[in-house]
Amino acid sequence: MTTAFHPADGHLHASAAFEGQGSCIAAARDMAASFLSRMRTEHSVAVSQRALELTRLVVSELVTNACKYAAGPVLLDLRIAGELVEIQVWDSDPVLPMARAAEAGRVGQHGLEIVMAVCQGFETTREPVGKRITARLALTDDPPGHVAQRRR
Repeated sequence: MTTAFHPADGHLHASAAFEGQGSCIAAARDMAASFLSRMRTEHSVAVSQRALELTRLVVSELVTNACKYAAGPVLLDLRIAGELVEIQVWDSDPVLPMARAAEAGRVGQHGLEIVMAVCQGFETTREPVGKRITARLALTDDPPGHVAQRRR
């Protein structure tokens, strides 16, 4: 794993490259938590505990899928974008993920559904090699456009 932190370009973000092994999932979760903790303490970014835990969850689910379905490296980029944390995961598999239809007896394979339920934004993009998944999470507990408000 390599990480980089780039405040000089006007954006608060961090990047890491992982080998795509199972152990990278925990490392990616830890990197995300460390990034948000640094944003809170060093840059006075408002980050709730809920946002930190949801970020860990989303990173875990996206990196798990990358390790499971794509051979090779996984890239993780985290960026503060206004009142959101933007999580981007790149892998070498060009097939875009799709949430599965509800099945009463299905065990597992709910990760993408979970990610989409907790995020304020989600998109997938094919890249020249592989794909990039982008998820955006609110940094505070009651953001504009929060999931509970969208259902009304």
